[in-house]
Amino acid sequence: MEQAYLDLGKKLLEEGNQKGDRTGTGTLSTFGYQMRFDLQKGFPLLTTKRVPFGLIKSELLWFLKGDTNIRYLLENNNHIWDEWAFERYIKSEDYTGPDMTDFGHRSLVDEAFNELYQEQSKLFCEKIINDPEFAAEYGDLGHIYGYQWRHWETKDGRFIDQIKEVIEAIKTTPDSRRLIVSAWNPEDVPSMALPPCHTMFQFYVFEGRLSCQLYQRSGDVFLGVPFNIASYALLTHLIAHETGLEVGEFVHTLGDAHLYSNHVEQMKEQLSREVREFPTLSLNPEKQSVFDFEMDDIQLEGYQPHPAIKAPIAV
Repeated sequence: MEQAYLDLGKKLLEEGNQKGDRTGTGTLSTFGYQMRFDLQKGFPLLTTKRVPFGLIKSELLWFLKGDTNIRYLLENNNHIWDEWAFERYIKSEDYTGPDMTDFGHRSLVDEAFNELYQEQSKLFCEKIINDPEFAAEYGDLGHIYGYQWRHWETKDGRFIDQIKEVIEAIKTTPDSRRLIVSAWNPEDVPSMALPPCHTMFQFYVFEGRLSCQLYQRSGDVFLGVPFNIASYALLTHLIAHETGLEVGEFVHTLGDAHLYSNHVEQMKEQLSREVREFPTLSLNPEKQSVFDFEMDDIQLEGYQPHPAIKAPIAV
């Protein structure tokens, strides 16, 4: 099954359209691509490079809590959203440190600048953890995923808990074609640190198995997409667990699937590696609701990947 992802990487290297992008990095891109993963055949955490499952767990649990502040993530040693919170801070009037606003470009060529940025970012994260008032002001990322999943605001001031509603619908009307959760709220997009890349997902029940299809408007194929595959596979497992179903397929549909220009050599290295067996997922049987799960309730067995491959993130 991992070959589905590797085929996408190969396609981008060989046939990708050269396109500019918001970050100024440049990409090889394709539009409209789909991968399928049979969750009965293992948990789709890539083996051709190590993907940190702890980060995937804590991020998904963060979404499910409806949280949008990075403080929870930092308390779980998860730094994947730091850049977007820090970017907001360094553009604020309260920031008095060295100029960091050109990070996206200068970090690619200026090692000293990159080290300075990392130092300032580390101080920022320490303050988020230790200063609740500062965290409330600068740790929040706006109405991103968790907010839309759990607190979608209506015109009349009510809130819709999409996750609770879709779980109830799976239990009561499993043949429904409306088992959908959306993170893309046009009214809230301008206030978000990063508009949702994984914009909506839909569930499908057949013969006692729960499948999920994700539509992702934009996919960073080397760094982001492996996380997205594992995150939504985990979400499918958790909701199947609560609704008394087995898992079916995870279907990943991508709009703009792209490989950043500074990830090309890393992707080539990954493609040179031999695929290994996917691990298996173990969930605490004593937990029934998806909202009750904590980090230790979710474990992997038999994960033996190749070493990690480092690559810079485009902000």
